[in-house]
Amino acid sequence: MFKITTYHLVYISFIATILSCSPKPDKRPSPLTMDSVMLNGNKVKITYSSPSVRKRKIWGDLVPYGEVWRTGANEATYLKTETDIKINNQDIPKGEYAIFTIPTDSTWTVILNKEWNQWGSYNYDSTLDILRQKVIPVKKSFTEQMKFKLDQDSIYFRWENLGYSLSISKN
Repeated sequence: MFKITTYHLVYISFIATILSCSPKPDKRPSPLTMDSVMLNGNKVKITYSSPSVRKRKIWGDLVPYGEVWRTGANEATYLKTETDIKINNQDIPKGEYAIFTIPTDSTWTVILNKEWNQWGSYNYDSTLDILRQKVIPVKKSFTEQMKFKLDQDSIYFRWENLGYSLSISKN
């Protein structure tokens, strides 16, 4: 038979105190968001922190033109693929990759970089790029919160009044 001793009560009290002092779930203004798609039985997933417009000027201000942007907030946005894929007909080996963007007022450069696990774009190293694609952002209806969407054929990006897409397929 098990007896509860003073030692057990002290231990239970200690654990209860630690648990009650634990930080509350993440209350980021830019929530962590994911989307995924199965390509021939293999998962392709994108993970990002989704900022809101909140009445701010986004392009050329919050997101400066001509500078590398993490394409989201907080940690760098990243793509994980369980299989080799093609993005805009360029081979991408299975793995995890940060997604960066260099926006301008007319064209953007979308980048996949081997250093996927980093905060922001502060340690961005262009020598680790495996993809650089020019896209022309297209006017879209207003989207308050930044979004990525994956489907069988495309990676879609939307935020504020702009968006773009890249083709995706199994290699």
